[in-house]
Amino acid sequence: MVKIDLISQETVMLARSIFGYDFIPLHRPVFEGNERQYLVDCIDSNFVSSVGAKVTELEEKVAEFIGCKHAIATVNGTAALHVAIELAGVKPGDEVISQALTFIATCNAITYAGAKPLFIDVDIDTMGLSPTALKSFLEDNTERRVDGTFNKLSGRRISACVPMHTFGFPCRIAEIAEICADWDIALIEDAAESLGSYVGGRHTGTFASMATLSFNGNKVITTGGGGMIITDDSELAKRAKYITTTAKVPHPYEFVHDEIGYNYRMPNLNAALGCAQMERLDEFLTIKAQLAEQWDAFFHDRDVDFVKAINGNNANHWLNAIIFDSRSDRDEFLKMTNDNNVMTRPIWTLMNKLPMFEHAQCGDLTNSEWLEGLVVNLPSSANYE
Repeated sequence: MVKIDLISQETVMLARSIFGYDFIPLHRPVFEGNERQYLVDCIDSNFVSSVGAKVTELEEKVAEFIGCKHAIATVNGTAALHVAIELAGVKPGDEVISQALTFIATCNAITYAGAKPLFIDVDIDTMGLSPTALKSFLEDNTERRVDGTFNKLSGRRISACVPMHTFGFPCRIAEIAEICADWDIALIEDAAESLGSYVGGRHTGTFASMATLSFNGNKVITTGGGGMIITDDSELAKRAKYITTTAKVPHPYEFVHDEIGYNYRMPNLNAALGCAQMERLDEFLTIKAQLAEQWDAFFHDRDVDFVKAINGNNANHWLNAIIFDSRSDRDEFLKMTNDNNVMTRPIWTLMNKLPMFEHAQCGDLTNSEWLEGLVVNLPSSANYE
């Protein structure tokens, strides 16, 4: 096998030849279309906050692209997930199944709803929630009652499951959906990272009653900050828009709010960016697929595993990822690339290792722990110099 110091040096050289600038970030936004003009249009219209034509336009564009009936724009992906969890019927004190190998936003949203996360292992080949581990945990640790599925250890109701499509690689979501339906557990897809990813010909986020997206500055497309709830359920969509708009009762001039709501609607300025970005989404996805092919060919000759979508799935290549044979190789690679201004990063620290969630119940996390020590993300921007 090629020595890790040589792999690191050659990675730096390839990254510089591809991107052509001194500091190479993990994922930078691309503003080369109508972003500036649409922002000016918003300013000229005086609609810059949470009401405006660009918000509606963005919602319609995303819904059409994904193939869902409704999209509700929010200030960020975490807010979208928080509201989706509450609308799914999760109550304070309930438990919500997710994966320990995820970004902190997933668990934060669960906590905002007053629920407690319960961590299940992932599959190595998708890095997403394992349906095998999910089914095994439910069979061994829960009991079905008339009013739902309950954890035999804690006595709490398990009311929802939130799998995440890690780095845009679709998990085995169809199998997870079947299991959740069988156990009367609401399913919410955390599709924050997977805009443009498909299971067969079906877009991620369409396997559950609700899913959420993120348009953070480092995503495939960005609104600066922003997120979205997507659903085919008209009643859920109506509720989502109402709750995220402070639960204000419609009236020409009176301010009446009839329940606790959230100031979570996306501002028109952010949506303007998103509309321009959506015009180039197909182009971004093509460029990112080409970049993934370059990284794949490079590491194939160096005996480092390059992560690909499993058969039948298509990833958006949001963040390319490689898997090393040892943690020491991974750490050396991270240090050498970052020391040379090529940003690479490890996967997230497992959620059950963080102080906020260290007491959460976990299934066997063998795969999650293995991936935590070996995965590295590579520069994945959709722009070359």
